[in-house]
Amino acid sequence: MAVKKAAESAMRGLAEEVQKWGCMKQTGVSLRYMMDFGSNPNPRNLLIGAQFLHKELPIRIARRALELESLPFGLSHKPAVLKVRDWYLDSFRDLRCFPELKDSNDELAFTRMIKMIKVRHNNVVPTMALGVQQLKRDLDPRIHTGDLGEIHEFLNRFYMSRIGIRMLIGQHVALHDPNPEPGCVGQINTKLSPMLVAEHAAEDARAICMREYGSAPEVNIYGDPTFHFPYVPSHLHLMVFELVKNSLRAVEERFMDSDKVAPPVRIIVADGLEDVTIKISDEGGGIARSGLPRIFTYLYSTAKNLVGENYDHEAAGDGVIMAGYGCGLPISRLYARYFGGDLQIISMEGYGTDAYLHLSRLGDSQEPLP
Repeated sequence: MAVKKAAESAMRGLAEEVQKWGCMKQTGVSLRYMMDFGSNPNPRNLLIGAQFLHKELPIRIARRALELESLPFGLSHKPAVLKVRDWYLDSFRDLRCFPELKDSNDELAFTRMIKMIKVRHNNVVPTMALGVQQLKRDLDPRIHTGDLGEIHEFLNRFYMSRIGIRMLIGQHVALHDPNPEPGCVGQINTKLSPMLVAEHAAEDARAICMREYGSAPEVNIYGDPTFHFPYVPSHLHLMVFELVKNSLRAVEERFMDSDKVAPPVRIIVADGLEDVTIKISDEGGGIARSGLPRIFTYLYSTAKNLVGENYDHEAAGDGVIMAGYGCGLPISRLYARYFGGDLQIISMEGYGTDAYLHLSRLGDSQEPLP
């Protein structure tokens, strides 16, 4: 009985602490600030950065934990969403239990802890996607997915916040690399070649397509191979990979029973004064105009076989599937918007689709804090 009372008291205390921190104001940063601050990762600057994260991360995590407990249509009670909520509560508890940081030893211990927090949250996206599928399965058939705008807005806030949390942790951890690649400041490559990233993303997408269908259309890339600008390579790779993967799937499925050779997917990299724009074009048949409003929602996927509850994300590790989560495009757009860019999709039904990925060159837009 005493143990039970102690556990209940601890849970109440945690809930009150989460409520308190979830009401505090978040502090945004810009790509330019991260580059400037991280350009000299001496022990003093690393300690200042860790002290900032020690206060900032609990605020951001508490806000998301609170939202996860008050979602409409019963989404908060789906097993997958409860699992995600517990990850956020565990991470909040770890951060709040860590004492004030006073020296480099404290900073190193804190860095090890937040690195573990980042790993804990690796499977948040597929797990939340599974929760949304559980919701769709159990929904009253009289409720249409078009009525679930509140869920869509929550997921936009939730995933944008996750991008920010992972960026802050990843940047701080990366600043400890004793042998950074030339031109890299933490996770930011100050001389990133978008052509090179596009090549690697296209190769990875073709490998997935080859595994799924046994063949893959060619990908042709056009642009200036000597052009570079500051950006986060992992973010750009994720976005281009997702867009090329979608294009390859559309082309492959359109031409798989045809005698014609599947036309290539084309990537064009353009260097503008304000934006770097990457255009990805395919001849995969396009998207019906009536379907375009749905492609950026989390409750829609063109995949015939959605990832089911029996799919083992833990066992799959970094294995990427061709389609099925129903969140690739909206999350890619959030990554673009995180540093002041955007993603647009223009379709010509019966022919193909053009995706325009806009990346801000200026690097001084503040994080869009939800």
